[in-house]
Amino acid sequence: MKDLILKDLREKIERLQHELKVELPKEIGSARELGDLSENAEYQSAKERQTYVRARLGQLEERYKQLSIMDFGKIPKDRISMGSEVKVLDLNTDEELTLLLVIAEETDVAGNKISTGSPIGRALIGKQEGDGVTVNVPSGTREFEILSFKTIHDLYAK
Repeated sequence: MKDLILKDLREKIERLQHELKVELPKEIGSARELGDLSENAEYQSAKERQTYVRARLGQLEERYKQLSIMDFGKIPKDRISMGSEVKVLDLNTDEELTLLLVIAEETDVAGNKISTGSPIGRALIGKQEGDGVTVNVPSGTREFEILSFKTIHDLYAK
């Protein structure tokens, strides 16, 4: 399981390295040929993308190092933890949501990927199916019932 996660992360790193070393220099070079760089949207866009890719690459490389030394055997198999996919019922809206608990760098609220360090993430950690949680968030209080979950072990089982 750990090998699969590290492999996925390594592939993301390699794609970004390729973009940074091969694709972006070509884009920047082509944009330079268009002339005045101060008003060149293509150049500015490529430089902004380059800055983003460098930052993202640094985050992923750091995460790779952290995961390399992490003992996945210590992640519970019977409780919600990092990497769990959790199906909850939002008791405030009567809506079912499927949330994936991820590290902060992978947070994507629109994609229902929430950080284990967020209020909702912290409230779900250690819980089991059928448990209820009340979470104080900036917009008020939210209540959830845990309908089901899959741990990282379930999600990456061969």
